Amino acid sequence: MPPTPTILSVQNLGKRFGSEQIFSGVSFQVAEREHVALVGVNGAGKSTVLRIIAGTEEQSEGLVVKSDGARVTYLPQEARFESDRTVLEEAQEAFAPVLAAAERMHEIELQMGDVDGDTLDLLLDEYAQLQQRFETHGGFEMEHRSEEVLSGLGFNESQFDQPVRQLSGGQKTRVALAKALLADPDLLLLDEPTNHLDLAMLDWLEDFLQGWGGACLIVSHDRYFLDRVTTRTLDLSFGRLEDYPAPYAGYLRLREERLARRWKEYEEQQEFIEKTEEYIRRYKAGQRAREARGRQTRLDRLERIERPREHQELHINITPVTRSGENVLRSSRLTVGYPTKLRGNMDEPDVLVQTPDLLVERGDRVALIGPNGGGKTTLLRTLMGEIPLLKGHFEFGTNVQIGYYAQSHEQLPPTGTPLSVVLDAQPMGEESARTFLGRFLFSDDDVFKPIGALSGGERSRLALGLLLLERANFLVLDEPTNHLDVSARESLEEMLAGFPGTLLFVSHDRYFIDKLATRLWIVEDGKVVQLLGNYSDYQRTKAGAAPSPKPEPAPAPIAPKPEAAHKSATTRSESAVRKAITHAEREISKLESRLNEISDALTIAEVDQDFEKMAELSDQFDTTQERLELAYETWETASSEMQDLLERTAAS
Repeated sequence: MPPTPTILSVQNLGKRFGSEQIFSGVSFQVAEREHVALVGVNGAGKSTVLRIIAGTEEQSEGLVVKSDGARVTYLPQEARFESDRTVLEEAQEAFAPVLAAAERMHEIELQMGDVDGDTLDLLLDEYAQLQQRFETHGGFEMEHRSEEVLSGLGFNESQFDQPVRQLSGGQKTRVALAKALLADPDLLLLDEPTNHLDLAMLDWLEDFLQGWGGACLIVSHDRYFLDRVTTRTLDLSFGRLEDYPAPYAGYLRLREERLARRWKEYEEQQEFIEKTEEYIRRYKAGQRAREARGRQTRLDRLERIERPREHQELHINITPVTRSGENVLRSSRLTVGYPTKLRGNMDEPDVLVQTPDLLVERGDRVALIGPNGGGKTTLLRTLMGEIPLLKGHFEFGTNVQIGYYAQSHEQLPPTGTPLSVVLDAQPMGEESARTFLGRFLFSDDDVFKPIGALSGGERSRLALGLLLLERANFLVLDEPTNHLDVSARESLEEMLAGFPGTLLFVSHDRYFIDKLATRLWIVEDGKVVQLLGNYSDYQRTKAGAAPSPKPEPAPAPIAPKPEAAHKSATTRSESAVRKAITHAEREISKLESRLNEISDALTIAEVDQDFEKMAELSDQFDTTQERLELAYETWETASSEMQDLLERTAAS
């Protein structure tokens, strides 16, 4: 099989801001249909790389080469646009060629009644070409596909006619994501596409991208998403790029192995240099001076191995002041929401969530999950006493000391600096406070920044620092991983995994949930359902409980007019064959990616000498290979059929 053609080539890319070099020497290629992750700490330049490829920002050096005719769509982190169109109309802007063809076809229809002869023939020829373009670019499926994608990204039918200008920033970003997906480009550049998506939307997006046949380059902090969607990982660190032939979980292992190997090579070379220098010092003036000079010459020519660099990590450790009682939180059935305006003589509340009797015991790790706007934050704020309870009763147990992390960092004062905030939270010397802030990556003059000037990541790290100072035994956390890069998330996970107290947290980070949760409170249709286990357990439960969907009856075909019967039948057959080819190509791409994943996992299992895992993966490899061969047979059959159709059309 010939190698997959390259759709994007980046060569020695570099970027400077003033005198500061952000990155240099960045080179990589992306093949057609390949799904690639671009990872790195905040500030590494990932978004800048995407903007340069998209052509919205200039590089300082290097080249970006795209294959001829390649269609590229770029989705920035935050969509900032105004539009007089509705949500559905804005999404359908992705079908610009289709809309243009439809508009011109309508113009021709109006002209046909006023012309005849050669002019009419010319219009009919143009109309036929436009009709072909309309169908080829999915004109008949445009409305259905647009509604399907918008629904998958959380818009209900009543919102389709809502003006875009009335949407929130997060909703506008989701509309922009819908347009990017509907554009069906050859290369999709996605910068944090999972922002503003709840768990159901994330699942939908992952399924969509897994079955999508185009290439994509994705920047994301969502590790679970990257594992499901990508097959290769590019790590942008310390201004350089490293390529790992594995999705995120495999990349972590390969990076550790690579780093360990580099440390070994570096330390061996340092030992050699030290011994050589000692020899030169000892013998440079004696009988072995000539040999000492020779060794000095070789040492001068030695290519020095750079000391391996590692990112700074958060150093977090919370030790509760006291141990709580066995029962941390107990409630009767709760009704949570907000009071509304009086309607008539009755005060009708706006109910968001109703719960069964709840019990949180010491040591529990409870994850509260559900759709955006479902009431998760409202439930936490009610338990924290910030919102009055509409109905029911709850109480905390003996010696429970609560540490609350608010999603919007309301616990931070509006004024002051990180240093003053820490000194106000707990009496200590300034040097001790600076050392403490250093554990949360505030160094030098960072400790004097105004609170209002802090980035989202800096605010999150400072809020975590204040949480640590409280030394609580019951942590209530609302989206604690927001604004944190992957390294910081992993540090937080490690700390919370070893925390001896109790956790109740809201998160959309499924990696985070899987690492920590022992129980789930799931908000579904305004009710809380309880389940033992983590997110993966929940997914398995859903998959096992979901009934098989019943196939919908096919719509009755519309009978063609007698004079158009032959032409219509030919067109339908050709359209069906084109769809079969497209489906086969997507299936081939998906299975090839899966084979790469299994191959990478096999390599890791071999390194770990995990023979049971190796046997399991070998079986998966064989099964996937068989499916791939069948997909190729389907593609070849459909391609041959298309060739026959084209030859018959040409002959007629």
